[in-house]
Amino acid sequence: MKYAIVRIGGKQYKAQEGKELLVDKLVDPKKLEPEVLLFVDDEKAKVGKPLVKGVKVSFKVVTEMEKGEKLEIYKFKAKSRYKRHTGFRPQYSRLLIEKISG
Repeated sequence: MKYAIVRIGGKQYKAQEGKELLVDKLVDPKKLEPEVLLFVDDEKAKVGKPLVKGVKVSFKVVTEMEKGEKLEIYKFKAKSRYKRHTGFRPQYSRLLIEKISG
């Protein structure tokens, strides 16, 4: 099984060929170059210091903007009549990992 751990937008994701990744919304997906931190091909593993050289992850943008499930935030302080309720729907981009070469 071939996979790579990549850093996109400050977060780490496990990328496998043919699978989709749901990442935080990308400002400009055309200029994105994922940083490869770890590359595993069957039993062989390459660990970067901090990045693995010579390994590229190519992807295709499936959707540029997609909304996730609503997150609800409650704040409460006892004995002071303080209550707050807010919520939001996070925005994501969906990427299809086409090929991991290395």
